Amino acid sequence: MSSIDSKVAAIIDRPSHNTDSDDEDALISALEDDSSLDAFREQRLQQLHSEFIRAKQMRASDYGTYTKIKDEKTLMDLVKDTKLAVVHFGKADFGRCGVMDRHLEALAPTHFDTRFLHIDVNNAPFLVTKLKIQVLPCVLAFIDGVSVDRIVGFEGLSHNPDNFTTRELETRLLSSGVLVRAKVADGGGVRGFGQGSRRQTKEESDDDADEWD
Repeated sequence: MSSIDSKVAAIIDRPSHNTDSDDEDALISALEDDSSLDAFREQRLQQLHSEFIRAKQMRASDYGTYTKIKDEKTLMDLVKDTKLAVVHFGKADFGRCGVMDRHLEALAPTHFDTRFLHIDVNNAPFLVTKLKIQVLPCVLAFIDGVSVDRIVGFEGLSHNPDNFTTRELETRLLSSGVLVRAKVADGGGVRGFGQGSRRQTKEESDDDADEWD
Protein backbone atom coordinates (compact mmCIF):
# COMPACT_ATOMS: atom_id res chain seq x y z
CA MET A 1 0.00 0.00 0.00
CA SER A 2 1.49 3.33 -1.03
CA SER A 3 2.05 5.96 1.65
CA ILE A 4 0.01 9.14 1.81
CA ASP A 5 1.09 12.64 2.77
CA SER A 6 0.17 13.43 6.39
CA LYS A 7 -1.69 16.64 5.48
CA VAL A 8 -3.73 14.83 2.86
CA ALA A 9 -4.47 12.01 5.31
CA ALA A 10 -5.65 14.48 7.95
CA ILE A 11 -8.27 15.81 5.54
CA ILE A 12 -9.41 12.59 3.88
CA ASP A 13 -9.68 10.82 7.28
CA ARG A 14 -11.81 13.42 9.03
CA PRO A 15 -14.56 11.65 11.05
CA SER A 16 -17.31 13.48 9.18
CA HIS A 17 -15.83 12.71 5.77
CA ASN A 18 -18.12 10.76 3.47
CA THR A 19 -17.14 10.55 -0.18
CA ASP A 20 -20.73 9.85 -1.17
CA SER A 21 -21.95 13.26 -0.02
CA ASP A 22 -18.98 15.59 0.47
CA ASP A 23 -17.91 17.88 -2.34
CA GLU A 24 -14.36 17.22 -3.48
CA ASP A 25 -13.91 20.97 -3.97
CA ALA A 26 -14.50 21.50 -0.25
CA LEU A 27 -11.76 19.02 0.59
CA ILE A 28 -9.35 20.69 -1.81
CA SER A 29 -10.22 24.08 -0.30
CA ALA A 30 -9.37 22.74 3.14
CA LEU A 31 -5.93 21.77 1.88
CA GLU A 32 -5.42 25.07 0.04
CA ASP A 33 -6.34 27.03 3.17
CA ASP A 34 -3.49 25.41 5.10
CA SER A 35 -1.02 28.25 5.65
CA SER A 36 1.84 25.80 6.16
CA LEU A 37 1.71 24.51 2.60
CA ASP A 38 4.94 24.83 0.68
CA ALA A 39 6.38 23.81 -2.67
CA PHE A 40 4.57 20.47 -2.43
CA ARG A 41 1.15 22.15 -2.84
CA GLU A 42 0.40 20.74 -6.30
CA GLN A 43 1.61 17.28 -5.32
CA ARG A 44 -0.66 17.29 -2.27
CA LEU A 45 -3.65 18.54 -4.22
CA GLN A 46 -3.16 15.77 -6.78
CA GLN A 47 -2.83 13.17 -4.04
CA LEU A 48 -6.00 14.41 -2.34
CA HIS A 49 -7.86 14.12 -5.64
CA SER A 50 -6.52 10.58 -6.17
CA GLU A 51 -7.45 9.54 -2.62
CA PHE A 52 -10.94 10.99 -3.03
CA ILE A 53 -11.53 9.03 -6.25
CA ARG A 54 -10.07 5.84 -4.76
CA ALA A 55 -12.27 6.13 -1.67
CA LYS A 56 -15.38 6.46 -3.86
CA GLN A 57 -14.38 3.41 -5.88
CA MET A 58 -13.68 1.30 -2.80
CA ARG A 59 -16.95 2.23 -1.12
CA ALA A 60 -18.84 1.46 -4.32
CA SER A 61 -17.45 -2.08 -3.94
CA ASP A 62 -18.83 -2.44 -0.37
CA TYR A 63 -15.60 -1.39 1.28
CA GLY A 64 -16.33 0.89 4.22
CA THR A 65 -19.25 -1.25 5.36
CA TYR A 66 -19.56 -4.08 7.89
CA THR A 67 -21.07 -6.85 5.78
CA LYS A 68 -22.85 -9.92 7.11
CA ILE A 69 -22.20 -12.99 4.97
CA LYS A 70 -24.58 -15.93 5.16
CA ASP A 71 -22.67 -18.49 3.10
CA GLU A 72 -19.14 -19.69 3.88
CA LYS A 73 -18.27 -20.26 0.21
CA THR A 74 -19.06 -16.59 -0.47
CA LEU A 75 -16.92 -15.62 2.51
CA MET A 76 -13.98 -17.71 1.31
CA ASP A 77 -14.19 -16.17 -2.17
CA LEU A 78 -14.29 -12.64 -0.75
CA VAL A 79 -11.31 -13.21 1.52
CA LYS A 80 -9.32 -14.84 -1.29
CA ASP A 81 -10.00 -11.94 -3.65
CA THR A 82 -9.42 -9.16 -1.09
CA LYS A 83 -6.05 -7.64 -0.18
CA LEU A 84 -7.04 -6.79 3.41
CA ALA A 85 -9.92 -8.40 5.30
CA VAL A 86 -11.16 -8.63 8.88
CA VAL A 87 -13.64 -11.45 9.57
CA HIS A 88 -15.70 -11.84 12.73
CA PHE A 89 -16.94 -15.35 13.42
CA GLY A 90 -19.76 -14.84 15.91
CA LYS A 91 -23.12 -15.99 17.19
CA ALA A 92 -26.23 -13.85 17.43
CA ASP A 93 -27.12 -14.78 21.01
CA PHE A 94 -23.62 -14.24 22.44
CA GLY A 95 -23.38 -10.89 24.22
CA ARG A 96 -19.67 -10.40 23.54
CA CYS A 97 -20.18 -11.05 19.85
CA GLY A 98 -22.63 -8.15 19.84
CA VAL A 99 -20.03 -5.90 21.46
CA MET A 100 -17.42 -6.91 18.88
CA ASP A 101 -19.95 -6.19 16.12
CA ARG A 102 -20.42 -2.62 17.36
CA HIS A 103 -16.68 -1.94 17.41
CA LEU A 104 -16.19 -3.34 13.91
CA GLU A 105 -19.18 -1.37 12.64
CA ALA A 106 -17.48 1.76 13.99
CA LEU A 107 -14.17 0.96 12.28
CA ALA A 108 -15.49 -0.07 8.86
CA PRO A 109 -16.59 3.35 7.49
CA THR A 110 -13.19 4.95 8.10
CA HIS A 111 -10.98 2.06 6.98
CA PHE A 112 -12.17 1.77 3.38
CA ASP A 113 -9.01 -0.11 2.30
CA THR A 114 -10.14 -3.12 4.33
CA ARG A 115 -13.18 -5.40 4.02
CA PHE A 116 -14.99 -5.96 7.33
CA LEU A 117 -17.04 -9.15 7.27
CA HIS A 118 -19.18 -11.13 9.70
CA ILE A 119 -20.47 -14.68 9.55
CA ASP A 120 -22.49 -16.69 12.05
CA VAL A 121 -20.60 -19.82 13.04
CA ASN A 122 -23.74 -21.88 12.38
CA ASN A 123 -23.39 -20.95 8.71
CA ALA A 124 -19.70 -21.85 8.50
CA PRO A 125 -19.20 -25.42 9.76
CA PHE A 126 -16.31 -26.15 7.39
CA LEU A 127 -14.39 -22.99 8.28
CA VAL A 128 -15.04 -23.39 12.00
CA THR A 129 -13.40 -26.82 11.83
CA LYS A 130 -10.61 -25.85 9.43
CA LEU A 131 -9.68 -22.71 11.38
CA LYS A 132 -10.18 -24.43 14.76
CA ILE A 133 -12.58 -21.80 16.06
CA GLN A 134 -13.62 -22.80 19.57
CA VAL A 135 -14.17 -19.59 21.53
CA LEU A 136 -16.36 -16.65 20.49
CA PRO A 137 -16.09 -13.95 19.42
CA CYS A 138 -13.23 -14.86 17.11
CA VAL A 139 -11.84 -12.22 14.75
CA LEU A 140 -9.34 -13.18 12.06
CA ALA A 141 -7.23 -10.75 10.04
CA PHE A 142 -6.33 -11.77 6.47
CA ILE A 143 -3.78 -10.33 4.05
CA ASP A 144 -3.95 -11.72 0.50
CA GLY A 145 -6.13 -14.56 1.79
CA VAL A 146 -3.65 -15.63 4.48
CA SER A 147 -4.55 -15.36 8.17
CA VAL A 148 -2.05 -13.09 9.96
CA ASP A 149 -3.74 -12.53 13.32
CA ARG A 150 -6.48 -13.98 15.52
CA ILE A 151 -8.37 -12.27 18.34
CA VAL A 152 -10.08 -14.77 20.64
CA GLY A 153 -12.76 -13.25 22.84
CA PHE A 154 -11.42 -9.87 24.00
CA GLU A 155 -7.95 -11.29 24.59
CA GLY A 156 -5.04 -8.91 24.10
CA LEU A 157 -7.19 -5.83 23.45
CA SER A 158 -7.06 -4.13 26.84
CA HIS A 159 -5.76 -4.53 30.38
CA ASN A 160 -9.38 -5.01 31.43
CA PRO A 161 -10.62 -8.35 30.01
CA ASP A 162 -14.22 -7.08 29.85
CA ASN A 163 -13.65 -3.58 28.53
CA PHE A 164 -11.93 -2.22 25.42
CA THR A 165 -12.33 0.74 23.10
CA THR A 166 -12.58 0.96 19.35
CA ARG A 167 -9.18 2.66 19.38
CA GLU A 168 -7.66 -0.36 21.15
CA LEU A 169 -9.16 -2.73 18.60
CA GLU A 170 -7.86 -0.51 15.81
CA THR A 171 -4.37 -0.56 17.35
CA ARG A 172 -4.38 -4.36 17.46
CA LEU A 173 -5.47 -4.62 13.82
CA LEU A 174 -2.89 -2.03 12.79
CA SER A 175 -0.18 -4.14 14.39
CA SER A 176 -1.24 -7.10 12.25
CA GLY A 177 -0.99 -5.01 9.07
CA VAL A 178 -4.62 -5.43 8.07
CA LEU A 179 -5.37 -1.70 8.49
CA VAL A 180 -3.45 0.97 6.59
CA ARG A 181 -3.19 3.75 9.20
CA ALA A 182 -4.72 4.93 12.48
CA LYS A 183 -7.96 6.87 12.04
CA VAL A 184 -9.78 6.65 15.40
CA ALA A 185 -9.03 9.59 17.71
CA ASP A 186 -8.47 9.05 21.43
CA GLY A 187 -11.83 8.32 22.98
CA GLY A 188 -13.40 7.79 19.56
CA GLY A 189 -15.69 4.97 18.53
CA VAL A 190 -17.64 2.88 21.02
CA ARG A 191 -16.55 1.32 24.27
CA GLY A 192 -16.81 -2.12 25.81
CA PHE A 193 -18.64 -3.15 28.95
CA GLY A 194 -18.94 -0.71 31.79
CA GLN A 195 -18.47 2.48 29.74
CA GLY A 196 -21.82 3.34 28.24
CA SER A 197 -22.66 0.10 26.49
CA ARG A 198 -25.21 -2.46 27.61
CA ARG A 199 -23.80 -4.71 30.29
CA GLN A 200 -23.89 -8.46 29.95
CA THR A 201 -26.33 -10.46 31.95
CA LYS A 202 -24.87 -13.23 34.09
CA GLU A 203 -26.23 -15.76 31.59
CA GLU A 204 -24.52 -14.03 28.66
CA SER A 205 -21.26 -13.80 30.57
CA ASP A 206 -21.38 -17.50 31.44
CA ASP A 207 -22.15 -18.43 27.82
CA ASP A 208 -19.36 -16.29 26.41
CA ALA A 209 -16.80 -17.70 28.81
CA ASP A 210 -17.41 -21.22 27.48
CA GLU A 211 -15.96 -22.80 24.40
CA TRP A 212 -18.47 -22.55 21.60
CA ASP A 213 -18.33 -26.18 20.55
